[in-house]
Formats: sequence, structure tokens, C-alpha cells
Amino acid sequence: MLVLASLAAGAKHGHAMLDDIEQMCGSRLGPGTLYGAIVRLEKQGWIEALPMEDRRRPYRLTTAGRAAFVAKMSTLRRFVAAGEQRLGIA
Repeated sequence: MLVLASLAAGAKHGHAMLDDIEQMCGSRLGPGTLYGAIVRLEKQGWIEALPMEDRRRPYRLTTAGRAAFVAKMSTLRRFVAAGEQRLGIA
């Protein structure tokens, strides 16, 4: 979901995604974790590789990836609302 969130703002190469994810959530993914996620997301058709730029491969969100991200965000909102209600902070 972090990769989808990063690419929702536009195409990025791996290092830029790592920086963006760190800025969003305050912790840095390892390169192996990121590239493992990239492989899985490409296989699902949720992201796609673009032509190389200066020895870096940018990726972008596909239409299916955007729809999946929207659905995951909706699920996350419901989860947060349920958690807040159970904690009595809603």
C-alpha cells in the first residue's frame, strides 16, 4: 500500500519512492522490501515500469492500481473508524 500511495502522486524511481515513503510514515523501507513489493505489484498489474531515465527505472500507477488503492484506502478508513469506536475516541 505504501508503494501505491507514493505512486499516486506521480511516477517515481525506487530511490524517490523510498524517500517519499519515509516522509509519509517516518520510517524507511529497505531496498529489498521495496523491490519485492514492486515485483508483486507489477505482476498484479497495479504498477508498470516506464523507460529507463539516467540508469533509473521509474514506475507509475496503472488504472487498476489506482482502483485498488482507492479500495484499500476505503477499507483502511473503516478499520480506523472501528478501532477509534472500540477505544472510545471516535
